[in-house]
Amino acid sequence: MAHKRKISKANGQEIDIDVLVIGAGPTGLGAAKRMNQIDGPSWLIVDSNETPGGLASTDITPEGFLYDVGGHVIFSHYKYFDDCIDEALPNDSDWYHHQRISYVRYRDLWVPYPFQNNISMLPKDDQVMCLEGMIDAAMEARVANTKPKDFDEWIMRNNGEGIANVFMRPYNYKVWAVPTTKMQCSWLGERVAAPNLKLAVKNTVLGKTAGNWGPNATFRFPAHGGTGNIWINVAKTLPKSKTRFGPENGHVQLVDAPGHRVLLGDGTTVNYKKLINTMAVDHLAEAMRDEELINLSKGLFYSTTHVIGVGVRGERPERIGDKCWLYFPEDNCPFYRATIFSNYSPHNQPPASKKLATMQLADGSEPSSTEAREGPYWSIMLEVSESSMKPVDVQNMLPDCISGLLATEMLRPTDEIVSTYHRAFDHGYPTPTLEREGVLTQLLPKLQSMDILSRGRFGSWRYEVGNQDHSFMLGVEAADHVVNGAAELTLNYPDFVNSRANTERRLVDGAQLFGSKGKQDGMTEAVRNNVSTRVPATQGAQVEAK
Repeated sequence: MAHKRKISKANGQEIDIDVLVIGAGPTGLGAAKRMNQIDGPSWLIVDSNETPGGLASTDITPEGFLYDVGGHVIFSHYKYFDDCIDEALPNDSDWYHHQRISYVRYRDLWVPYPFQNNISMLPKDDQVMCLEGMIDAAMEARVANTKPKDFDEWIMRNNGEGIANVFMRPYNYKVWAVPTTKMQCSWLGERVAAPNLKLAVKNTVLGKTAGNWGPNATFRFPAHGGTGNIWINVAKTLPKSKTRFGPENGHVQLVDAPGHRVLLGDGTTVNYKKLINTMAVDHLAEAMRDEELINLSKGLFYSTTHVIGVGVRGERPERIGDKCWLYFPEDNCPFYRATIFSNYSPHNQPPASKKLATMQLADGSEPSSTEAREGPYWSIMLEVSESSMKPVDVQNMLPDCISGLLATEMLRPTDEIVSTYHRAFDHGYPTPTLEREGVLTQLLPKLQSMDILSRGRFGSWRYEVGNQDHSFMLGVEAADHVVNGAAELTLNYPDFVNSRANTERRLVDGAQLFGSKGKQDGMTEAVRNNVSTRVPATQGAQVEAK
């Protein structure tokens, strides 16, 4: 029998609410936004950080360079998400709109993204090797009568041995920090591009390229403040009286699930009826002091993400041009992706009039002068993964990354570096391992039986619905489920929501749409008619990790 845990009330303050939301990243803010719109049950949102945003926040270096927590861009599958960020940043001048310009660095060439659709740009020997592998894979796929047992087998069946060896396996290992043989393949969906054998042959013969694949072929980015500015402004649309942010006011010390109570850092006790948790579910289990859940969550795997920033003096070089983000499968650099962050907004770096000293030249040598001088400036943001299966040299990561930028011709030896940045995010990617679903299908229902809905990038641990729009809607749908019993389509049917325009919820006059059981039953039936289970991926596998 479950017993209430003893909670010491240092300051004696006690709060009674209907719904408590833990975490003010996109998922938590989505839940709070929807609770506020419904205007029914009482609610409160808490976060241990003073600034909302979670893994979608933005840092600013002392020199004035901005860096997001990894590569984030805004593209959406949901009108409700669009409504909310348009309310937060309502002016045309709040945004820059971009067409994705993305490449893969391979054998000193820039191959247009996605790699597997552009083998026409490879050296002739590699073209032959990749096409032979694709032909073999296509022939074998015709007679295959079982589903791929893991991601590696899926890669071989869809791309063939040539593309697997030169790109898919090395690139995905650099991203996920686990071998592809240890990953499942039901998560792929729209994250990856399907190689088309006929098109590949045609383009190779004619020397053409293929592009504009995927949901983020066009995207927008905040003019000021980076991605984090979106969520700071979304949080501002919430009643301040219902937010508690900061290491004292918002830090969760203990979750007493049987007692439906949470102890915060300042000694405040929050009594709740329902809890929407968006912190990492393994951290939640620890906060609950629940040994069964702690042991169960140990079956979940994640990688750490290191974000490295390099600020450079000078005009943006022609070799960089208007590139957005770039992929690096080879071992001549530690990073798997580089983002030309200064291309997203001119305000992601200091104004040209700001005087900065040169820290070093790109080749590591001392500058001829350390006197502060004016710009202009541009910047590169890099991402490096780390896990128990892929250790990294953290102490030398920054110089190793700069060496990698030289090896890949992103920087020249005499380029002046005026700012550097390095921050590690322990929980970076929730890895879709072979064991993941076995854990989640036990863990999430056990929590829900305790009136806890754990949702979000690491709250529900499903990378396939881990983009900002997905994460936000996981919170929105959790709120609707708590209040009205609505089905959580994003969590349970990712392929369904990714294949349609999701216009049912709207910020204005939309709260009532999911209050009617009849309408909800109709939506659930529509899903069942279209998606009987988690739909196996049918696309090729260059991960579009955002």
